[in-house]
Amino acid sequence: MIPRRFLFLLAVPLVLIVAGALGYHLIEPEYSWFDALYMSVITLTTVGYEEVHPLSTAGRWFTILYLLVGVFTLFFTATEIVRAVVGGELQLALGRRFMERNLAGLSRHMIVCGYGRVGRLVCKEFSRQKLPFVVIDRRPEMLADFSLPCGIPLAGEATDDEVLKRAGVERARALVSVTPSDADNLYVTMSARLLNDGLFIVARAETEGAEKKLKRAGANRVVSPHIIGGFRVAQAVTRPAVVDFIELATRTEHLDLQIEEVRIAPGSALAGRTLQAGQLRQNFGLIIVAIKKDAGHMLFNPPGDAVMEPGDVLIALGSRQQLDQVAASAGPQR
Repeated sequence: MIPRRFLFLLAVPLVLIVAGALGYHLIEPEYSWFDALYMSVITLTTVGYEEVHPLSTAGRWFTILYLLVGVFTLFFTATEIVRAVVGGELQLALGRRFMERNLAGLSRHMIVCGYGRVGRLVCKEFSRQKLPFVVIDRRPEMLADFSLPCGIPLAGEATDDEVLKRAGVERARALVSVTPSDADNLYVTMSARLLNDGLFIVARAETEGAEKKLKRAGANRVVSPHIIGGFRVAQAVTRPAVVDFIELATRTEHLDLQIEEVRIAPGSALAGRTLQAGQLRQNFGLIIVAIKKDAGHMLFNPPGDAVMEPGDVLIALGSRQQLDQVAASAGPQR
C-alpha cells in the first residue's frame, strides 16, 4: 500500500488546480469552467500564456495571491515527491507491501531464524535447491543486502509469536533456528512447536547441555556446528577418502553422484514390494544404502527381501536423473 504521506503529496497539485479554477470562475463571470481551469493551470505552472479574457482588478489580486501561495506550494510538493522516490521511501513501502503479499501466499516453505554465518549458509543451500524460504533476523541491517532467490527477508524478533505468524509458521514445512544464543533457539523452538504441532524443527546448540533442552522443547533435530566442525576436521585427517566421498555425494552441484531421501507414498508403485521385486538397481541403477522405517529405526544395507512400506524413507545413491525417476515411482500414482 502507498504511504498516506505520499498520497497526500500527490493530491496537493489537484487541490491547487481545483481551487484556482473555482476562484477564477467566481471572480471573473466571463470565464467558463474550462477557461477558469485553463487559467489555473498556466498560472500554477508559471507558463505565462495570455489571459483568455482581460482580468479585472479583483482577478489580478487573486492571480498574485494564487501565484505566491500556489507556486511555492507546488514546488515544495514536487521536491518532497522527488526526495521520496530518490531516497527509497516509496520503493521501501512498495517492497514491504510486495513482501507481505508474498508471505501471505507461501505454503510448505522453510523458515530460517537468524541470518548470521550459519544462517547465511543455510539460506544459500535452500536457494541452491530452489526451496522457498523466509529468513528472520532482529537486525534490519543484516537483511539490507539480501538478494538470494526463493527467499523473503523479514526483520523482527524470531522469539515473537506475531513475527513467526507473519512468516507463515502455521503453513510452513520446516523451521531452522540458528541464532547464536541457546536461549533464543530454545524460545523459538517452543513458540514454533506451539503454533504448529506438525512442523519439522531443526535447532542449533552452542553448548552440550542445550541439546536435551531443545529436544524437550520440541526440536526434531539438534545440530552443534562446533561438534560437527571438530569431527569433520578429525575425519579429514584420519579418513580423507571417506570425507571426499561424503562431500561428493551430499553437494547438489555434483550431478553424477548424489545421496538423497525418497519417501514411499501410500498407493505408489513401490509400496508393499520388496527391493528385489522393485528392481531399483536394475531399472534405475540406484544403490539403496538404508531404509528408515516409518516406526523410526534404520535398516542399513537392506537385503533384497526387505519390504518397502508406505511411509518408509529410502536412502538412495545415484545420479540426479536416476533419483528423480525413482522419486516419481515412489510418489502417489494418478
